[in-house]
Amino acid sequence: MAIAPTVRQVTGWITRHPDRLTEDERLQLKQVLARSAALSVTHQHVHQFAVMLTQRRGQYLRDWMLDVETNGTAPVRSFAAGLGKDHDAVTAGLTLPYSSGPVEGAVTRIKALKRQMYGRAGFSLLRKRILNPA
Repeated sequence: MAIAPTVRQVTGWITRHPDRLTEDERLQLKQVLARSAALSVTHQHVHQFAVMLTQRRGQYLRDWMLDVETNGTAPVRSFAAGLGKDHDAVTAGLTLPYSSGPVEGAVTRIKALKRQMYGRAGFSLLRKRILNPA
């Protein structure tokens, strides 16, 4: 008798790119999805969102959200409702090639310096370390 997959395994199979699944994982996922209509719908919605995310197809977000609202499971509907709170920004993030990665990296570096120096030095030294990284 085969051991049933864990929730973590099934979640990993659903959220991973199909090309990165082994043949055994693909077969197990197919069996799990055949047993649960709700999980099958969730898999479809997750896949559609992943395509929007990776291929910058933000123009389809509204249609995806409407489909999720009418056919989706509660967790996916909750996710879509959260996206809807700032729909314009999410659409831009899924469409435009711009990224805030460099800014986030600088903020992370500054926070790390600040943590290292906590209680050891004043603002003037922190300012020098930020403006003149050695």
